[in-house]
Amino acid sequence: MFNGLKDQTVGRLPDKVAGQQFVIQECENCNIYILDHSATITIDDCTNCRIFLGPVKGSVFFRDCKDCKCIVACQQFRTRDCRKMDVFLCCATQPIIESSTGIKFGCFQYYYPELASQFKDAGLSIFNNTWSNIHDFTPVSGETNWSLLPSDCAVQNFVPLPDVEELKAVRISTDASRSIIPVTWGQRPKKSDESCLVVFFAGDYTIANARKMIDEMLGKGFSLIQTKEVAMKPEDAKRVFQDKASEFIPSLEKGSVVALEFNGDGAVENCQSVISNTFSGTKVFASENKSSSSHDVDNFYNFADMQMGI
Repeated sequence: MFNGLKDQTVGRLPDKVAGQQFVIQECENCNIYILDHSATITIDDCTNCRIFLGPVKGSVFFRDCKDCKCIVACQQFRTRDCRKMDVFLCCATQPIIESSTGIKFGCFQYYYPELASQFKDAGLSIFNNTWSNIHDFTPVSGETNWSLLPSDCAVQNFVPLPDVEELKAVRISTDASRSIIPVTWGQRPKKSDESCLVVFFAGDYTIANARKMIDEMLGKGFSLIQTKEVAMKPEDAKRVFQDKASEFIPSLEKGSVVALEFNGDGAVENCQSVISNTFSGTKVFASENKSSSSHDVDNFYNFADMQMGI
């Protein structure tokens, strides 16, 4: 627990929380870093704090907080009676705000060497992030209780790197290109009406392959809209991949698939080109042409959202 702190920088190093519950309450003007995975975290009555929360297996609940800037990774995210918060979020389920105003959301971006294994320990996939799909329990007609931060926000301008010796020992980077979580465009308006669906099937290098694909496409100037990791059954594959399904069904037994949506003029052609040049021996599904690609994206994400109860 951190309780009643003022004007301090405090934190917990990797392996110090180790999956337990944590409570932060009545802190003012503090920088707080939980650089480990935990079970659940509640943050109550905090004002003007900068907070980093490593992967949380269950829920993160902010109550009666104001003027806070946070970086949070969790299964469930909720605010109640909060005012003016900026949140860089990775959340496996739909984030919920209630009786809250001035809440702004961006995509989680953070790196330190232990973070990937902490995501695994918390049972979270780095590809399941619905950070921008906000549900407002208490909407007010004519009021905007939440919005999305600009895509070019630098996380470090919101939550600075820790400046105390103990925490400085953790090798943190806020560079978006190094982020453990792929930085997605989310539900901001798309720049193009052309999107392409790319699906990698379970194998030894699925995560590495998906990351390589993302790097290649971002390098060409395309946007990564959303990512998803989900298990598929043969009947799901028939619905999503249609006449190509039989080619991919044998791979489904090996584990979950990782899907990526890229957007931009020429997305389909460029995805096809990267796949043939880089992943020639790997099972990959990619949209075949521009006319069917938006259908592919809708089919896959509608199935995945139903599967995950979003």
